[in-house]
Amino acid sequence: MKAIISGGGSGGHIFPAVAIANAIRKRWPDAEILFVGAEGRMEMEKVPAAGYPIKGLPIAGLQRKLTPANIVKNLQLPFLMMRSRRMVKSILRDFAPDIVVGVGGFASEPTLKAAAAMGYPTLLQEQNSYAGLTNKMLARSAAKICVAYDGMERFFPADKIVFTGNPVRADIEQMNCTREEGCSHFGLDTSGRVLLSVGGSLGARTINQMIITHLHFFRENHIQLVWQTGRWMYDEAVRAVREAKVEEWVKVHQFIQRMDLAYAAADVVISRAGAIAISELCLVGKPVVLVPSPNVAEDHQTKNALALVDRGAALMVRDADCATLCLPTVLELFENDDRRAAMSAAIGKMAVRGAADKIVNQIAKIVQ
Repeated sequence: MKAIISGGGSGGHIFPAVAIANAIRKRWPDAEILFVGAEGRMEMEKVPAAGYPIKGLPIAGLQRKLTPANIVKNLQLPFLMMRSRRMVKSILRDFAPDIVVGVGGFASEPTLKAAAAMGYPTLLQEQNSYAGLTNKMLARSAAKICVAYDGMERFFPADKIVFTGNPVRADIEQMNCTREEGCSHFGLDTSGRVLLSVGGSLGARTINQMIITHLHFFRENHIQLVWQTGRWMYDEAVRAVREAKVEEWVKVHQFIQRMDLAYAAADVVISRAGAIAISELCLVGKPVVLVPSPNVAEDHQTKNALALVDRGAALMVRDADCATLCLPTVLELFENDDRRAAMSAAIGKMAVRGAADKIVNQIAKIVQ
């Protein structure tokens, strides 16, 4: 078995890609797997750390905020796309894959388009409840499209759709650590209340800024915070916590490696509404306040969040209201045991297990 997996840009694309690779390797131990990502993006670090080789393309996304610098970047995009397509064709000829899998992100479009044109079978993994333009275009030539939400016939041919759920990190799907272990790992008091804030692997400025502004909230309400800031605001967050003298209450992390322990420790979670984050939250069954990012195509994070809110499985605070409404909403949850229990039960019913293995089943059928 020889497989190319393409995509990335954030943990929401990289973690499922690695989960699929691991499931391929479990099914075919001698499989050759090559990743194709975008130069300078997170996958160029995270994929080799997971033990897989990766080729980087000089591809980038459209800059929607039209500053002079971004206009120049947008004008360069056609040339970057042409270079990327030439490189992809060379990679495909040299590697000769049995299957090419797209998980979303900048690199997936040129990779899967070239693969289809050269006659290699392709499979799409659409993580969101609202499909993006790129995947809708790539769907025309895909053999199968693996989805995580019902009703995706709005975007894709019904005969190509397979409901598999979203692949997540194995340590979360098979989570067996206790709250005590989680609290010990992060230096927390097991008898106290614990809030986990995750803005995604790259962080979320709105959530981070809200926390920085209200650091006194945690000491005053006796709530311990495990806070993943992402790379860009980590130093600022560390300084703010030190100046506010709340180190006892607020534990700052640029990136949390042991998310299983973080979830185990948490009583309530604040999170963006990326598809993979939601899939993980369903598996761990934690009450969550979702703050959808407004900076995504087709506002798909709001649609992801509403899929949970409509089932009583989550609460949602809009990004524009985060500064004023997020922590009061969190406090109400902490003070209402029955509501937390009901939300945990509701979100747990939405969990889908074994997604990566289901995707590999489809790969096996396509290759055969």
